[in-house]
Amino acid sequence: MQEKISWTAEGHFGKVLYRWWQGLEEQRASRAMLRRCSTLDEVSLTPAYQRFYRYMLACNWPADAALWQNDKLAAIAGLLAHVKTDDAQRLSLKMSELSGDKPLVSELRFRDLLKIDTTDDLFISLRRALPLIGYQVSIHQMASDIYWWNDDTKKQWAYSYRWPVKLSA
Repeated sequence: MQEKISWTAEGHFGKVLYRWWQGLEEQRASRAMLRRCSTLDEVSLTPAYQRFYRYMLACNWPADAALWQNDKLAAIAGLLAHVKTDDAQRLSLKMSELSGDKPLVSELRFRDLLKIDTTDDLFISLRRALPLIGYQVSIHQMASDIYWWNDDTKKQWAYSYRWPVKLSA
């Protein structure tokens, strides 16, 4: 089943997700409800997420999806409620953009992100990082990275982050 879930702009779930994200502009109460959630459990228990989940089921999300898959879906929905602008850049690259002479997301915070193993912790950390990058992300890439969060994704993030150059004395 894992091979069927694609979050690309051309993929079925990528298109469905993008339509839902655009619709949040008119569904301000749902957006606000999701934005107030500070944990994945809180997201999962909101009527706003449950409506999103039913929408995804109607759009062929697997009814027999494993709990981990539905948790990933909840994390995606909860984080996308914060996104203001769909950006073309990968999230890790956006985090390393410079503000003055420092990256938007510090090297230390970024290293801590790469150590995360659980969807709960990933949700909490990304929720805290989104304000630092102006709530601008590629929604398709973020959804894919959250859904497929593993060592390979972490390595891709590590390679795409622009690590500050340290000059040795």
